Amino acid sequence: MRIGIVGAGALGGMFAGLLARSGHEVRLTARGETLDALAGGRLRLTGAYGEVTARVDAGPALSERPELALLCTKAQDAPAALAANAPQLAGIPLVVVQNGLGGVETARAAVSDADVFGLLTLIAAQHTEPGAWRVTAAAPSFLGRGDGPVDAAAHRIASVLSEAVPVRAIDDFRGAQWTKLVVNMLNAVPAIVGRSVQEVVDDPALRRVVTASMRETVRVGIARGIRFGALQGLDDRRLRTFARLPLAIGGIVPLRMRRAMGDVPNLGSTQQSLARGRPSEIDHLNGAVVREAEAVGADAPVNRALTALVHEAERSGPLPAARVSAILD
Repeated sequence: MRIGIVGAGALGGMFAGLLARSGHEVRLTARGETLDALAGGRLRLTGAYGEVTARVDAGPALSERPELALLCTKAQDAPAALAANAPQLAGIPLVVVQNGLGGVETARAAVSDADVFGLLTLIAAQHTEPGAWRVTAAAPSFLGRGDGPVDAAAHRIASVLSEAVPVRAIDDFRGAQWTKLVVNMLNAVPAIVGRSVQEVVDDPALRRVVTASMRETVRVGIARGIRFGALQGLDDRRLRTFARLPLAIGGIVPLRMRRAMGDVPNLGSTQQSLARGRPSEIDHLNGAVVREAEAVGADAPVNRALTALVHEAERSGPLPAARVSAILD
């Protein structure tokens, strides 16, 4: 199958390598040093899915219409990427592989006749250098759209993508998006202090802030009428119980996630953006919680403070851990 992948970040490069290994004809959009590296050699992928060396067709935009496309940019880069590739994305299945809540809606607005799906992945991957990617933790991915039951088209696309990594088509994709948003609360604090996710969760004071941001996210979701989907050992019942727990007890949730990651340092997508000197997607993660709270006349002070601190770290580099801990004082 001809598969176009828009965006050569951690997940875009990973999917390109694994789908090419599975025999698909892959076209990957890239820019700068990454495009130069792919044009002059091969894509190299290491880690949890094995060693992959693949030659993929790379360019600044899709040169022809594929049969299936994956949008793997950061959320803030999606509008420009969709506009640049809209003629090639028209009328085909388009899978949005992004954190946050609004990616599917953004794609539908930009490419009106595309058949748009969302993909939630718990895989931890890093773009280590131009032309090279590493998967630090293998995990399942979940495909769907909207609030309703899964359809035959979603099952077909999940089957294709499962040739690269395990993908399951699921009902009530929106509820699963909210659960993934809770999981993504692991991103902000590591980016602010310049430590791995494991190091942050192992620090009791920082873990307390991560727990508070997760709990606040669940409470906002409840206020928005969300029924949380089942992901990574979390589901609607567990998350509603978690929302009522004191921080000291609720810290078991990030601790369980930390154990599932293993010992290979996980930098998180937000910290990886800062390390490359690029704006992060924090406004679509913690910032999304703030906007969703405002929509019901509420506030999300922990996530508001973390959003501001990530933007400060974007400008000036890692901040002292005490700045994060002070959020809860």
